[in-house]
Amino acid sequence: MKILYGMSSLVLRSLTRPQRLQKQMVCVQICSQERRYKSTGATPRANNWKKGVITAGALVGLGSFLIYETQQRKVAQADFEEHPVPGLSFPTYTREDVKKHKTLADGVWVTYAGEVFDITDFVELHPGGDRILFAAGGALEPFWALYGVHKSEHVLEILQEYKVGVLDPNDKEEVPDLSDPYSQDPSRHPVLKVNSAKPFNAEPPPEILTENYITPNELFFKRNHLPVPNINPDEYQLTIDGPHGRNREAQLKLSLNDLKTKFPRHEVIVTLQCAGNRRSEMSAVKPVKGLDWGIAAISNAAWAGALLRDVLLDAGYTEDTPKALHVHFEGLDKDLTGTKYGASISFQRAMNKQNEVLLAYEMNGEPIPKDHGFPLRVIVPGVVGARNVKWLGQISVSTEESSSHWQQNDYKGFNPSIDWDTVDFKSSPSIQELPVQSAITEPKAGQTVTPDSDDKVTVKGYAWSGDGREIVRVDVSLDGGKTWNVAELYGEKRKEGQSWAWKLWKLEASLPTEDKEVTIICKAVDSSYNVQPDTVAPIWNLRGVLNNSWHRVHVSVHRD
Repeated sequence: MKILYGMSSLVLRSLTRPQRLQKQMVCVQICSQERRYKSTGATPRANNWKKGVITAGALVGLGSFLIYETQQRKVAQADFEEHPVPGLSFPTYTREDVKKHKTLADGVWVTYAGEVFDITDFVELHPGGDRILFAAGGALEPFWALYGVHKSEHVLEILQEYKVGVLDPNDKEEVPDLSDPYSQDPSRHPVLKVNSAKPFNAEPPPEILTENYITPNELFFKRNHLPVPNINPDEYQLTIDGPHGRNREAQLKLSLNDLKTKFPRHEVIVTLQCAGNRRSEMSAVKPVKGLDWGIAAISNAAWAGALLRDVLLDAGYTEDTPKALHVHFEGLDKDLTGTKYGASISFQRAMNKQNEVLLAYEMNGEPIPKDHGFPLRVIVPGVVGARNVKWLGQISVSTEESSSHWQQNDYKGFNPSIDWDTVDFKSSPSIQELPVQSAITEPKAGQTVTPDSDDKVTVKGYAWSGDGREIVRVDVSLDGGKTWNVAELYGEKRKEGQSWAWKLWKLEASLPTEDKEVTIICKAVDSSYNVQPDTVAPIWNLRGVLNNSWHRVHVSVHRD
């Protein structure tokens, strides 16, 4: 029998389970309002995005779903303070102790401000479902930093009802090994699914990814090829080679302040996707080489900075500059040999004002975070993420593509019969624009879904296409492809020119079958009427890139 601490906790926990459920369910209406699907199509500004992030707080936070009769709790607490239990004190736990409590079977523990809390009883009451388990076995602070609605005196009072201990003050975080080139990498949000620690590559849980049209910075997928460089913004300089070569007289050097003051600030909402998004489905057909990305190596943000076109014009280039065919980008991230990350795009794409290629210093209204290229990165709308070079240090113009490994010997697609013994990377062009894509983020594969009273289920996801092609339709099947429904689309309306951002979609429909197991499928259509292939095998390739086949999710159905 677990020892309970504090008379107020004893009062709450002495109630029968039905009594506790009745008291705690008063929160559902509040949380359901906060959990309303966040997918406005209006062009965001900083305050709007932050408001959207905050009101999505019910995803992981504890606050509103713990609300019950406040007066009873306060009376019980006052009684305890007036009649304390002699010798009652809280045990001390290490972080490793807390990490052992990540499941309902082991108990769900979390920490906050040096204290330990057991919230097991409330997991099933959470309006966000089992998403609260993302915080299990760890600290609440990273989640409450995202969903600040829970940082209130009232919520903190409620949390105290579930205190079971304190963290050992001698249990310090590990001191980084400064000889490790990755030791100065930034901290990351614990909810991310890590596909590689060094270099760091991670994606958010899909069901969280599509809660917001604009992806919060902390949840934006992370794709690094090398250690994250530490750059002093006051000393930072971007070098642009002029039309007459790399000699010092021909170079334009710009500080971060120059970029912010000499050129008009331009803002654009752009979805970035890794070429390896959904690689795990290709691996299921036949093993491939590459990070095991799920469906969330894609995110959407509002980027702001100077147009690359404006900077190139200032450096002396024009649309008619002779022999200007490719624009090279070189990052400040490098390996132990000093080799830096690099990529290139066409000069024509860079100079076309409608393409809105940016030298971005802001992400969602804030300075770009370290993981995403601080202090400056390239944003190439509609183009594979690999060309959106981070920690940008140098720009040059050439008759040839970048000679970088990542331009010449990676991020290319091949025939399904090509293997590592026969592959010739020179035979295939570098990936630039990406094909039409869609995926189901809710429900998850293997999940049990319960239809509502009208036998309807809700399915959510995202859709996007490269090169500015707008998503015009998403088809969803609830019976393995026999019949189809058209989903409702959410997102930015296409303006003159291109559509760079994804569409979120949602379908509420009745199940057409009484089966206890069903396969849900989605497929998107873009403004050029490009469609997705129905299976993975015909588009399989040895690098596992460009998987845009129909997305399938197998679920169980529970009917009351």
